[in-house]
Amino acid sequence: MSLEINQAEVHAELSAAFARYEAALVANDVQVLDELFWASPNTVRYGVAENLVGIDAIRAFRLARPSQGLARTLQNTVITTFGRDAGTAMTEFRRAGGSKLGRQSQTWMRLPEGWRVVAAHVSLIDLPPVAVP
Repeated sequence: MSLEINQAEVHAELSAAFARYEAALVANDVQVLDELFWASPNTVRYGVAENLVGIDAIRAFRLARPSQGLARTLQNTVITTFGRDAGTAMTEFRRAGGSKLGRQSQTWMRLPEGWRVVAAHVSLIDLPPVAVP
């Protein structure tokens, strides 16, 4: 089986979907966030302090979480597409003044309604101390 990795057109599409997701996340645009997750009981989002299985659990989490302090800076983002209809988006993030490095991974699939996150994971680790010269 031959599978094209990072076909330019497909990679651009998934990159745009990921950018749309990120903009919605920091703006707490719950409608767009909801749209970009697969509306299925099989969708999974494991977060820093929650394990969410099914779109209903993910929606309830999004509606209940605080809408302040969501701004963040991304780094080391890697988007990889596999064929025309599957891909992953991996990134690290930092929040201003935070002492943690966040890590986010998403599995995306192209469905009839467009690119959707079918599985996601978010975790935090302590930032290493900054050396002072």
